[in-house]
Amino acid sequence: MVVFSVYVVNKAGGLVYQYDNYSPRSDAEKTFSFPLDLVLKVHDERVVVAFGQRDGIRVGYAVLSINGTDVNGRHMSDNRDVLEFLNNSFNYPLAIRFGRPRLTSNEKLMLASMFHSLFAIGSQLSPEPGSSGIEVLETDTFKLHCFQTLTGIKFIVLADPRQAGIDSLLRKIYEIYSDFALKNPFYSLEMPIRCELFEQNLKAALEVAEKAGTFGTGS
Repeated sequence: MVVFSVYVVNKAGGLVYQYDNYSPRSDAEKTFSFPLDLVLKVHDERVVVAFGQRDGIRVGYAVLSINGTDVNGRHMSDNRDVLEFLNNSFNYPLAIRFGRPRLTSNEKLMLASMFHSLFAIGSQLSPEPGSSGIEVLETDTFKLHCFQTLTGIKFIVLADPRQAGIDSLLRKIYEIYSDFALKNPFYSLEMPIRCELFEQNLKAALEVAEKAGTFGTGS
């Protein structure tokens, strides 16, 4: 069992904390000679495969590194342009690592805001008064679990659909938030959470939850 990530969203819909706990491995690295037998294009400021998938490399996968140098969007970490580098025959042979595109910080902020709006819509669409909003969204590969406090703070956990005890885990995260973020005299509800003790205890709670498959009240 595994917990993929944790989000904390304030009452205005702003993302104040996000932690990636585990990403399913989808990377594929191959050595290529010139000319490159894959068609690449720029999409959403990333260099992605447009045609020619093979050997575990799929259409839509992004270029993550070249010869061990990380790629950030359209540029390598040393600021060289990815497409220009790949179009130069003198750079070959070279090893390219492809994988599912990683969410950027701006994309995470946008998705948190979108979920905040969907949560409110879910509350309004409910045929019963006093709906708590969206608590669970289920897909084939993950479940999204949400717990909203009385002050409007949302704690969101993305986990394996088979992971048990997420309700208890969400309340444990809220407890950690109350103990290590809210009691910090320099923290306000609208601020990003930058607290080492909060993150340390969060990681420990996730580890216990994953090992147990369920989260006991004594943890």
